[in-house]
Amino acid sequence: MKAENVNIVLKTENLSIGYRKKKKEQIVASNINIEIKSGELVAVIGINGAGKSTLLKTLSGIIQNIDGQVFISNNSLEKIEPDKLAKDISLVLTEQLLSKNLSVIELVALGRQPYTNWIGRLTKNDLKKIMHAIQLVNIDDIKNKKCHELSDGQFQKVLVARALAQDTSLIILDEPTTHLDLYHKAYVLKLLKRLSKETNKAILFASHEINLALQLCDKLVVIKKNEALFGTPEELIKTDVLNNLFPEHLIRFDKESASFKIK
Repeated sequence: MKAENVNIVLKTENLSIGYRKKKKEQIVASNINIEIKSGELVAVIGINGAGKSTLLKTLSGIIQNIDGQVFISNNSLEKIEPDKLAKDISLVLTEQLLSKNLSVIELVALGRQPYTNWIGRLTKNDLKKIMHAIQLVNIDDIKNKKCHELSDGQFQKVLVARALAQDTSLIILDEPTTHLDLYHKAYVLKLLKRLSKETNKAILFASHEINLALQLCDKLVVIKKNEALFGTPEELIKTDVLNNLFPEHLIRFDKESASFKIK
C-alpha cells in the first residue's frame, strides 16, 4: 500500500464509554485512545460484558460518549450530520428477520440508500456499486436468492456486501462470526482481511475469536477492567494484557504460540 493512500479514518482521544440513566453515569471503559488507518483490519476483543458492543455503538454515534472525543476522518463525530455520517460509516449489526424476506441483491442495494433520492431510485452508478460489492464478496451465484434461503455464513457475506455497496471509508461489524462454525468463522475474517487491503477501507469488528484475530488483524483493541489497550498483536503479546484476560485457573495465554490454552 502506498503511504500517500494511508489516512487516519477513526481516532479517539481520552474516550469514556458507558450509559447515562437520568443524572447517573455508568462508565464501561475510559481513557480509550485508538487510531485506525485506511486499509487496516482491527478487532475489539474482551470477555462477555466488557463493553465491546458499547464501544462500537459509541464510535458509530448510536450511543453518546460519556467523555472524550471521537473523530471520523478528522471530523468530530458529534458535529457530523446523520446524512453525512451514513456516507462515512457502514454498520453491520444484529439483523432482524425482516431483512431475510428480501432477495440478496435487494438487501445489498439497501447500502445505496444514503445516495438515492426520496423515491429510492437507483442510478447507473448505484447499480455499478452494488454489482461490484457482490463480486468482491463472491456471491454472484446467489444474488437472486431470498435471504431466508441462505446459510448463516452466506447471509453474513451478504451483509458485508451491503456495507461495501454503501462505499464508506469505515466499516464497523458487531460479532460478524456469531452462529458460524470454525471454518466459516475463519472464512469471514479472512474475507474481511482481504477486503481491507483490496478496497483500502478501515474495517473494525468486535469478536470472541481472539486466536483468529491475533493471526489476521493489523491491530487490536483489548477491553478489560474498565480500560482499553490498543496496539498490534505483536505489541500486545509482549505485555501481560492477554495473560489476564480470562481467569488464570482455567485458561492461560501462551506467548510462544500466540494462542490461548486450557489448563
